[in-house]
Amino acid sequence: MSANQRTLRKLLFVAVLMFGFGYALVPLYDVFCQITGIRFDTQANQVNSTGTQSITVDKTRWITVEFTGNTMSGLPWEFYALKKKLRLHPGQTMVVNYFARNRAAEAITGQAVPSVTPPRASKYLKKAECFCFTKQVLAAGEGKEMAVQFMVDPALPKGIDTITLSYAFFNTDRVSANKYGGSAVSEPPKQHGSHRQVTENTNG
Repeated sequence: MSANQRTLRKLLFVAVLMFGFGYALVPLYDVFCQITGIRFDTQANQVNSTGTQSITVDKTRWITVEFTGNTMSGLPWEFYALKKKLRLHPGQTMVVNYFARNRAAEAITGQAVPSVTPPRASKYLKKAECFCFTKQVLAAGEGKEMAVQFMVDPALPKGIDTITLSYAFFNTDRVSANKYGGSAVSEPPKQHGSHRQVTENTNG
């Protein structure tokens, strides 16, 4: 057998092997998704950070979402929503920013706890990303914007057309909170729409 024939046979073998591997990727990918519960999808109306089923935007309906924020005693911060309200379609992903500034002469760690009114709407407001998922550290005099990415589930009952998303910021350090005339919160209440463990974020 000539050298050219041997080379041709090797190339054919590699081509068949690559075809077989590519064919096997689809079932292997499906097995991976079943085991991990993770599936990557490039369709815009099917991607969300919570790993839930596909969501279709309901363009026949409008929902008004209002935003408020306050600080509890013991936290020397100013904190407020940069946008007071907006209108959206159920299933539409939106991003709203809040602003916080530490008025103290030392670094302070805070934790935001969300609440939704009316209460029965809370399970339909889905947060994909939120500053409330982590503790926030602000240096003395530091101010920064904090974002929340969310959507309203199209399954929201028809009688609800206005939702208020509120955040209360607490000082997480007992000694610091007492120093500024309040009490600390170390384990905030369970947050709707999030299964993430609260961790500390020291990035400014």
